[in-house]
Amino acid sequence: MVTIIVVPILIALYMSVLGLDQYTLRQWLNAPFIGVGNYVEALTQSSLLKSFWISISFAVISTAATIPLGVGAAIATQNRFRGRAVVRSVFLIPYVLPSFVVATVWRTMFQPGGIIVNGLHSAGITSGLWLNGPKSYWTLIIVEIWASWPLIYLLVLSGLQSVDHEVHEAAALDGALWWSKLRYVIFPYLKGPLSLACIIAVLNHINNFTLPFVLFGVPAPRDVQTLPFLIYITSFQSFRFGLSTAMGFMSLILVAIPLFIYLRAVKLDTD
Repeated sequence: MVTIIVVPILIALYMSVLGLDQYTLRQWLNAPFIGVGNYVEALTQSSLLKSFWISISFAVISTAATIPLGVGAAIATQNRFRGRAVVRSVFLIPYVLPSFVVATVWRTMFQPGGIIVNGLHSAGITSGLWLNGPKSYWTLIIVEIWASWPLIYLLVLSGLQSVDHEVHEAAALDGALWWSKLRYVIFPYLKGPLSLACIIAVLNHINNFTLPFVLFGVPAPRDVQTLPFLIYITSFQSFRFGLSTAMGFMSLILVAIPLFIYLRAVKLDTD
């Protein structure tokens, strides 16, 4: 843990207070010390705050949309029926595909002349550009929802399978309707799995770099410059390594907030 986590964090923290760029990278230990200058610049002179809000809204909207999809699919496939294994396998396709493949396929479909644009045009809808301009943000959300909802499905399905069979039998004997059974019998068992699913989903959305990078390329529209994307551009396009490291530490704080909330909730629940 010290070797693979603590030491790299300490090195990165030291880099974040240096004026480290393409000119000082070769002898980075001798780079000029500028203190909190990188942090001040990141908050006042860069697009960090805009990327913060893009990442937060993107993660919240994507998670809110995937929860009903995952819960509905899990409830629909929890009981045995002919072909259930095939249906479950199909549901997992978006999750098992590499992000690079998913982004490449969707990029092809959203391009001018792609299947989505042509389909909307055939229906009499003029859609315009999806990979550039204000629609690029919603393109990213649509693709992220398609690629990530099976994660919610898996976690909710595992929670449903933990419900005792006797509970279902007792609800049936009491004459509980499907909505009452869902609300008072099944949903209480899903409290823990759903909380964990929400936290994991939010963290995955915030840290997703491959999808926007492949889907939009560089330079990407400003509306889809999430935190990982902005840090990448600052590091490997502008070669401001000290500044990008400072941005990385501030994004770490953002990632730690939902994780702390979840751990705190788990502690209070166990107490």
